Amino acid sequence: MPPSHPIHQSLHLHNHKDQLDQQVLSQNDLLALQQIKNSLRDVIIRPGSAARFFESWDFSSQDPCSTFAGITCSSPLTLIPRRVTSLILGTGLSDSRGLAGTLSSAISSLTELNQLVLNPGIVTGNIPFQLGSLRNLRVISLTNNRLTGPIPASIFALQNLHTLDLSNNQLSGSILPSISNMVELRVLVLSSNRLTGQIPASLPTNLLHLDLKANGFSGTLPEEMPPSLRYLSASGNSLWGPLNGLESLSELVYLDLSVNRFSGPIPESLFRSSPTLSSILLQRNNFSGGVQQRSSTSMASPSSSYGVGSTVDLSHNMLTGGLPAGNLFGGVETLLLNNNRFTGEVPREYIENVVSGRTKTLYLQHNYLSEFPNISWSDLKLPDSASLCLSYNCMVPPPPFVGLTACPASAGRQLSRPAYQCSPTG
Repeated sequence: MPPSHPIHQSLHLHNHKDQLDQQVLSQNDLLALQQIKNSLRDVIIRPGSAARFFESWDFSSQDPCSTFAGITCSSPLTLIPRRVTSLILGTGLSDSRGLAGTLSSAISSLTELNQLVLNPGIVTGNIPFQLGSLRNLRVISLTNNRLTGPIPASIFALQNLHTLDLSNNQLSGSILPSISNMVELRVLVLSSNRLTGQIPASLPTNLLHLDLKANGFSGTLPEEMPPSLRYLSASGNSLWGPLNGLESLSELVYLDLSVNRFSGPIPESLFRSSPTLSSILLQRNNFSGGVQQRSSTSMASPSSSYGVGSTVDLSHNMLTGGLPAGNLFGGVETLLLNNNRFTGEVPREYIENVVSGRTKTLYLQHNYLSEFPNISWSDLKLPDSASLCLSYNCMVPPPPFVGLTACPASAGRQLSRPAYQCSPTG
C-alpha cells in the first residue's frame, strides 16, 4: 500500500495525536504555573552572574513537563492530561542568590502536588494557607528565605505529610497542638525562626527528626516524647525545668538542648537510655548537683555508642561533686566538662582514654579539681593530637600536661586557682 494511502494517513494522525496527548499539561496547572512565575523573580546581582531559574519557563512550549526547570509531572500512563506532582522553585546552585517575591496561593491549584520545595533566596510574605488543601503533599521545604507570619493552621492538617522544613525564615506564632494528628510526619525542622510558646505536649508518634533550635520556645520538655526520635535539637531557646521524657528515647543518636534554662541534676540514665546516642550537648544551662550514677558494677564497660565524632558537652553549668566515673564516657572523642564546680580527683580512666587516643579533646578547666590519680608520669606519652585544658583548678597539672594544654582563649592564662578559693571554707 503506498504511503499516501488514507489508512496510513489516518494511523499517522492518530499516533501524532497520542503523542500530543501524552505531552499536554493540564490547563489548570499551566495557569497556576503562570501565576506562580508572575509572583516570583530571579535575583540578579549582575548580568551573566548566574543561571536564571525562570529562563526555561516558556509558556509557548508544547511540553512544559520536559522543558520547565523544577517541574515533574505525572506519567502519561496514569493521568491525561498530565499534572504537576513536584515543584522545586529556584536553582539551588551556589552561584545563585535564589528567588525574590512572594509565594502565590495559586500553588494550591496544583492538586496532584506531592512535593513543594523553595530553594534559598529572599522570598518574603506569608506561607499561603491554601497549601492545606493539597492532601497529596508529602514534602514541604521552604528554607532559608524571609517568610513571615505564623505557620498556617491548615498545614498541621496535612495527614500525609512526611517532611516539613521551614527553617531559617522569620516565622512567628506557635506550634499548634493539632500537629499530633500528622500521623505520617517523620521530619519536622523549624529552626532559626521567631516561634514562641510551648512545645506541644503531644507530638506525632512516629517522628524521627525534630529540630526547633534558635527560636523563642519556653516551658518544659513534653513528658512523653515520640520514642522513635533519632535527632532532637531545641538549643537556643528559653526552655526550663528538669529533663523530661528522654528516658524512653532508645533510638536517639543526637541530642542538643544547649543554651536554655534547664535545671536540676542530669540523670545518668540519659547516658545509658540509648545504645546509639553519640552526641549529648547540654552546655550553658543551669544544671546542678552531681551526675547521677549507678553502682560501679553497672559501669564496667563503656557505652557502645561513643566513637568517631562523638561529643559530650556538659560545660558551663553548676555541676558539683566528683567527676562522673570515666567509664560513663568511655570512647567519647570530645569530652567537655569545663566551667562547672567539680571537685576531687581526675578519674584514671580519663587519662587512659586520652593516652589511648579514644578521647582527643578533654576540657576540665575552671573547676575545683584538686588531684590526679597516682600514675608514673615519666612513662606517660600523650598523643600529639590530644587537646587538653586543665587550667584554673585547685592543682598544678603534672609535667606531661604542662605546655600541652591547648586551652581556648576563654580559659585565661592562670594555671591554677588562688589558694583561698580552694580552702575548705573558700
